Parts: sequence; C-alpha cells; structure tokens
Amino acid sequence: MTMIDDTAVAAGEGAAQPIFRLAGVTRTYTQKGRVVNALTGVDLEIAAGDFVAIQGPTGGGKSTLLQLLGALDRPSTGSILLDGTDIASASNVELGRLRAHELGFVFQGFNLIPTLTAHENVDMALEPLGLPAQERAARVGEALERVGLADRTDHRPGELSGGQQQRVAIARAIVKRPRVLLADEPTGNLDESMRDEILAVLEELNAEGLTLVVVTHDSAVAKRARRRLRLEKGVVRELTR
Repeated sequence: MTMIDDTAVAAGEGAAQPIFRLAGVTRTYTQKGRVVNALTGVDLEIAAGDFVAIQGPTGGGKSTLLQLLGALDRPSTGSILLDGTDIASASNVELGRLRAHELGFVFQGFNLIPTLTAHENVDMALEPLGLPAQERAARVGEALERVGLADRTDHRPGELSGGQQQRVAIARAIVKRPRVLLADEPTGNLDESMRDEILAVLEELNAEGLTLVVVTHDSAVAKRARRRLRLEKGVVRELTR
C-alpha cells in the first residue's frame, strides 16, 4: 500500500518541477567568538520526486543545508522556496505547518523514545495534525507495514535491532505523508547488510514519488542517488556520475 499522496507522485513524474529553489543562500553564525561561513552563495534546484545525495567533509555545511531545507533554520541571506513558500521570510507558524505536513526527517541516531513502543513512537508524529484516533491508528499501522515492521508494533526500541529502529524512524517520518524526506546519515550507525535494507526502503519510497535528500559520508549510499552534490567550505558542486 502506497504511503505517498497522489499529488506527490504526479509532481515526481519526470522529476521536472522544482520543489526547492535556493538563490544566493548564505548561512553565517558565530562560534566561540569567531565568524563561521557555513554556506556561501548557494544556488540550487531540487526537482519533485528526485533522489539527491549530499557529500563532503565534516564541517563543510552539509547539516546546515539540510536544516535550512527542513525549515529548522533560516538563511542569513538569500531565498529558499519550498513549493513556492520562502523559508527565509515565512512566519514561525507557517514554518511549523511545513514541518508538520510537508517534511519528514530521519537522523543517524534514530531519536526514538525508549519507553514507547514502535506504534507509539510513530504515532507521536501525527499529534500536530489533529486527526481522529481511528485514522491515526490506521496510518501508523500502514506506515509500520510499509517498512516491514507490522509484527513489531508493540516492541520498544531496546527490543529491536539497529536496522529495525531506523525502520521505525522512517515510518515515523512518512506517517505524515510528506512530500519531502530529509535524511542525515540515515545508515551511519548500521552495518553493510542493514544499510542495504534501509536503502531499499528509501528507494522504494522515492520510486513512488517521495522527494529524497540524503546527507551521507558513505559513497555506496551516494551512488544509489540520481544526483550527487558535494558541499565543501560552504560551496555546492554537482558531481558527475
């Protein structure tokens, strides 16, 4: 059963329409008394339905860029259009709506609550949407089935393998039926076998129309993407295959 809205699938056909447009984006902040230029004049478009991998050295700006795409931060200068909404100038209420409805997040550390079951961890992502309890339960069950954990709904994180915990994290991200999934080193804590399992789940979701942006140090992960970007010293460069 597909987890992606029909509108997202339609937008992803041919990956022609940009869902992200970045123009002149910079991000500067002060750290321990010194100015850090995390991003310097980034111009970038990401098409709806694309699968983009971002690589680069530690401290090169990868996580900063992902936070900006995820409406978790604002650029110092420039514009970031997410399907027409400028993250740089949108209100906090609008940014909250984007995070709740349009964007899903997956992190290296899983970020699951250890005292909650898989079902309860996934269900937490639906709290801001105000859905009826019956629909929430149906969505959670569908999301866990989608990642192959229909038989683990009552298990807590400590009773699951690392790969299974990351599957729960993916289910939590997609249960909202977002248009974009942003993943920061999603396979960084997994062995090669589990890495490939998680990649297979992500690729299947992308094939159904979900826009996927992955930050990774793993070239084996990056090679599976349609586009590869390198971010170094705040500058984005497209890599040829």
